[in-house]
Amino acid sequence: MKRLIKKIGFLELIVFVITLVLVTQQGESYPSYKIYEHKIQDTKLAESIARGEEIYVDFCMQCHLPNGKGTPNVFPPLAGSDWLINKRKESIHSIKYGLNGPIQVNGKPYNSAMTPLGLEDEEIADVMNYIMNSWGNTQKKMVTTQEVADIKK
Repeated sequence: MKRLIKKIGFLELIVFVITLVLVTQQGESYPSYKIYEHKIQDTKLAESIARGEEIYVDFCMQCHLPNGKGTPNVFPPLAGSDWLINKRKESIHSIKYGLNGPIQVNGKPYNSAMTPLGLEDEEIADVMNYIMNSWGNTQKKMVTTQEVADIKK
């Protein structure tokens, strides 16, 4: 019986200590959900960029070159491109459906054709995230598969 009383007393002590710890921690501030969500976003963006690099090498590098500087007077640069940043929807549209006709990038005219690449929406989002975060481009708002799906011809 004494052992049972000792066990019960020991359990009460543990419960008391745990309760005390929880009560004293109530005043502490914890990282907010948004900070945690931001870290998830950064991880997803990093994963998307890594996949996008492979797509860029396979489909885009031939015209826009490994450094993203494009071919002068023929294929526009992606590195430091004002068109890419200022015309996000048009950039997505050009990868999804191709581009034909004149555009102006960084003050220079380009009038070449870009055929549709036949990529899935997720692949387009990934390559856009790679392009928009490479060669000095910094765009932290991640291009999502849903954003690409919403772009209609």
